[in-house]
Parts: sequence; C-alpha cells; structure tokens
Amino acid sequence: MVIYTVKTYTGNRLLAGTTSLIYIQLRGTEDWSEEQNLNCIHGFWQGSEQEFKIDCEATLGELTSVKLYSKPFMGLAYDQWFCDKITINTPEGLEILFPCYCWLDSNETLFLRPAKASLVFQDTNPMTKDGQKQRTRELVEQQKLFRWRVYAEGTPQVIDYDTATTLPPEVQFSFTKEAEFIFSAAKQLACLKLTGLADCRKSWESIRDLEKILCENRSTIIEYCEEHWDEDEFFGYQFLNGLNPMMIQRCSTLPKKFPVTDDMVRDSLRGSSLQQEMEKGNIFLSDYKILDGLVGNVVNDRQQYLTAPLVLLYCSPYGRMLPIAIQLRQQPSKDNPIFLPTDSKVDWKLAKIFVRNAEFAVHEIDFHLLRTHLLAEVFTVATLRNLPSPHPLHKLLFPHIRYTLQINIMARNQLISMDGTLSKYAGVGGESLGKLLKRATASLTYSALCLPDNISERGLETVPNYYYRDDGRKLWDIINKFVAGLLSHYYQHDAHVQKDTELQCWISEIFTNGFMGRDSSGIPSSFQTLQELIKFVTMVIFTASAQHAAVNNGQYEFGGWMPNYPTALRKPPPMEKGQTTENMILETLPDVSTTVNGMAVLALLSKDSADHYPLGHFPENLYDEEVPCKLTEDFQKDLKKLSHFIEKRNKKLELPYTYLNPKNVDNSVAI
Repeated sequence: MVIYTVKTYTGNRLLAGTTSLIYIQLRGTEDWSEEQNLNCIHGFWQGSEQEFKIDCEATLGELTSVKLYSKPFMGLAYDQWFCDKITINTPEGLEILFPCYCWLDSNETLFLRPAKASLVFQDTNPMTKDGQKQRTRELVEQQKLFRWRVYAEGTPQVIDYDTATTLPPEVQFSFTKEAEFIFSAAKQLACLKLTGLADCRKSWESIRDLEKILCENRSTIIEYCEEHWDEDEFFGYQFLNGLNPMMIQRCSTLPKKFPVTDDMVRDSLRGSSLQQEMEKGNIFLSDYKILDGLVGNVVNDRQQYLTAPLVLLYCSPYGRMLPIAIQLRQQPSKDNPIFLPTDSKVDWKLAKIFVRNAEFAVHEIDFHLLRTHLLAEVFTVATLRNLPSPHPLHKLLFPHIRYTLQINIMARNQLISMDGTLSKYAGVGGESLGKLLKRATASLTYSALCLPDNISERGLETVPNYYYRDDGRKLWDIINKFVAGLLSHYYQHDAHVQKDTELQCWISEIFTNGFMGRDSSGIPSSFQTLQELIKFVTMVIFTASAQHAAVNNGQYEFGGWMPNYPTALRKPPPMEKGQTTENMILETLPDVSTTVNGMAVLALLSKDSADHYPLGHFPENLYDEEVPCKLTEDFQKDLKKLSHFIEKRNKKLELPYTYLNPKNVDNSVAI
C-alpha cells in the first residue's frame, strides 16, 4: 500500500468555494487510482487549502493527469468551485503541481495536467496514450467554446459572443474588476448629468471654461496640456511621446502633393534650406492620407468634418521637434493653403487643431483599436483554440490574454456600435469608422508591429528625446530575452518547431483570421525556425502589454484638455488664410455635450483597476520546472531594473514619460 498526499487550493475570488462533492482520480503511466470523494466536512471555502490522503495498492508510475469530478450536494446544482491548483506528494518523494485556475461546475469533469510543459509529439505514453487523448479532448471542447466570427469584411475576426456575460467564466473579468469598471463608468456619467453638461449642445464661450469640467480629475500632465496645448514645441513633442508616437517618419524627399517652398520655411529653418536640412536628417513628415475622402459623422444633429493633413516638422539644433508647415487636405490647390508658423496666430492654431482631430481618428481606430485590441483578441482566440494547457506557449501567453475578450466585447457594444459613444460623439464615427478600420487592416504589416523594425523603417533611430523608442526598445529586448530562453528550452531544434502541429495550427489561424491571409502583410503562415517563432511571440506579448500601454494609458492625460485632442470638429477646414477668429475656433471645436461625453470615456479607458497585473507579475502558478522558474525570476529582475532607470531619467524631465515603465504596463489588453 502506498499513499499520495493531495493538497487542494480554492481560489480567493468571490464565490470560489463550494459545498459540492468533489471526486478525484490520479492517473499515471502504470495505473490509475480509484475515484475518491474528497470528504470535506466544512466544504471547500474561498481561499482555503486542504490536504487529503489517497491510498493505492501500488505506485501509479509517472503521474500524467488528475481527473476532478463534481456532484451537487443537497440539490445545489449550480454550486461551482474555482480551483486554483492541486499539488500531489508522491511515494517517491516528489511534489507535482497541477495548475487549474478555472471553474468546476456541478456534474462536470476536469482533467488537469502536470505543470511540466510538453509539445504534442512528446506527450506520449506507449501504454495508455492518455496525454494525446486529453490534448485532443481539450482542444475539441475549446473550439466549441471559442468560435471565430466575421466582425466586418476586411477586418480581423472576433470571438463569437454577443455579450461578455455569456463568455466562459475563466475569461471573464473578476468580480472586483467588473464592479469597479461599472461603478467608474456610472460615476463619470452621473457627474456629467448632474452638472447639466452631458446634454448641452452650445459652444464653449471660451477655452478657459473647460477648466470647470476637469474637477478632481486633474494631473500634472493635464495641467501641462492646459498650459501648453497651443505651443509649437508641445505640438511637436506629442508626435514622439504623446498618445500616438507611430505616425512621424524621417522625410528625405518632399511629396509632390505637399509643395512647401524654401521661402515658406526659411524663418523656421533659421535661414537654411529644406534640401540641406533633409540631407542632415532634420526634416520629418506625418501624413494622414489614410483619412482621405472619409466623410465626417453627424453628432448632435450637426455635420462634423474630417481632414487628411500633412505635417512637416523640423528637429532643431536643441533637439526640439517643431511643426513648420501644415496642409489640411491631400491635394494642393488655391483653396487648400499651406499654413505656417509665420501666419496669424489664430490661423496657425486652427490648422493645428485640425491635425489633432486627425490624430484622434487615426490613433483611436488604427493604432489603438486595431493594432492592440483587435490583434490581441486574434492572438487570444487562436491560443485558446489551438494550444492545450500543457503546451509551453499556452503557459507563456496565458497571462497576456487575461480579460481581453470581455473588454473587447464591451467596446464593440458600448463604444463602436451604432449607438456607442464613438458613433455618437466622434467625427470619425458611423460609416467612416468601418472604412478607416478596413483601410488600416489592409495596410497593416508585420514589421509595423515589431518595434525595432518599425523604428528603422521610419528612420527614427537617432532622433533625440524619443522616449517611446528608448523605453520601448529596452522593453522589447527584455521580453525577447525571456521568450528566447523559455522557447529554446522546449524547442531545441528547428525540427521541433516544424513538427509541432498545434503550433502550426495556431499561426495558421492568426494569419487567416487576423490578417485576412494577406502574404503582403509579411505575417508568417507557418514557422520553419525557432528564431521566427521567438520574434513572433515577442511581438505578440509586446503588442498585448507594452504597445497597448503606450497608446492607451495616457488618453485622459493628453485628451482631457479637449482642444489638444478634439473628438469632432463642427466646421470644414479653412479655404483661405486671414479669415479665422477666436470665435470661429470655438464654433469649430466640439460643443459642450460632445466634449464632456468624450472626456468621460477617455477617463474610464485610462483608469487602472484594483486587480491590475503589471508586466511580469504572474498570479497563476503554471510552472514548477527549474528553467522556466529561473527565467521568470530573471525577467522580473530585468523589468525592475528598467523601472528604476526610467524613474531616474524622468526626474530630470519637465514632462516625464511614464507609459512604458513596466510598473505601468499591464500584462494584457484589459482596459
């Protein structure tokens, strides 16, 4: 007779405990134990750890799985149990971890696998082939639960659920996060309703009137925006370190559609010529051509206007990025003037406001919605459908897919649906939103998602004071080092990558369902080498964590002062110079209702939840092997070191760049 000691860990989340009868069976390479009721007098209460003895006639060999089965007690048919994990001490003196981290319903069976990861071709037992059967069974069930759906033709497919509450419980928000999210949204809107601003369709009487709606939501960056929003230096700074550090690129040849002359910019270039400054690498361009031809939305029964500007910038000898010319539409003509810093102050200010509105459209739909939220959803669904829990890549990616499905379903229902906030209060809402999303998807490339490649393609390797690039590169390298170490441990040869059928199905679904099967995107449709896999997985984790933080977390700080980030504009772009007045600017900016409703959303989307999990903080214990545990420890040390570096640098900056400090980066797209 031999004894196995089983320890159960009930989750700490609300209602995790159960009074149901829990049965267990241990399965090994040589034999299986009898099913045994874990008779617990007090039930499995929330946060509890309980120990049981399993008697067997002989050793079971290497433990391959644990079968859990739940039966209702006293007719309580819906009494679920959330099991974090189970540990088993064997007669041979080993302690084996079986991660769970999911709900067990009444009359439901779960099969838990050891924490030791395995590839599909390694998970074999000549006697029982139990591992292969369980992998297949798990994926069949997962593919029933997580189905693809076409959201809009030409855009990434999404999860096939209409509401977040119908998602499987394991991928829903925690009760804490859900309650906090609902409370924050209700608080924002209630405040606006009480002040009577949410439904006011009047223009602002002055820019300073905006101060009264900031209330307790002030921060250092919002106050900086309020003070400096119309200054050229801050306008240029935001192309590098604002909400959208992704548009600007070095300009070596001026586009024919942007006929800026030396006479126009001589004062801005301190007497130098455009050609000379381009040769020095000091001229930059931001081109919003993706917006060309899109028609503005109707907001509060009034037509709004979109433009597709071109912005020419100059990096001064002092390292300041300064705008030197703005053209608000793509094709040059007499009624499409090029605005300059030497024009009247109000003409130049209005031109910059139109650029900032174009920034809102491109940032929110392309760089935020598509390139982080929707791609993270593609990675999440493909992972859940194709990689069973013992797969090393499932374990690696699991923390980076937390909450993504729920936040995206909520966004589709509440932000970008026909009656969603963006559709009601953004100039890019309505039909233009779908068209812009489709254009952005068609132009998306693999290199644009890989930060080192993207920086190189845009010619921004040496531009000074580009903190998104500096912090992002360091973060990319840290993630890459972690990914390379872990995947190299499991894939010891390129042949292992090629043989992994689960992995090949995973990337195939991403290529087909996320990138529309476009070879021109550069996204691989299969993996042939370990290095290809390492780079791609680095991109996946960077996208879901760091890149999302970079384009999400500052939305209220940079957008809370509305003139710096207007969601909509009520007048068309000026067709000649010298006609703009301050009153015309107020008539162009969003009305009171549009402003405050837009601000409420930005405040909600920028708010951390109480159960925010910073990058590298993994609450689930998914590994018990020495190598991955050591790699995780080193990963956390590298992130902590980067945090210290960023914080030390920021002390010297007038406007600190905090969005890629690992402390402020969530593991996943969760807000």
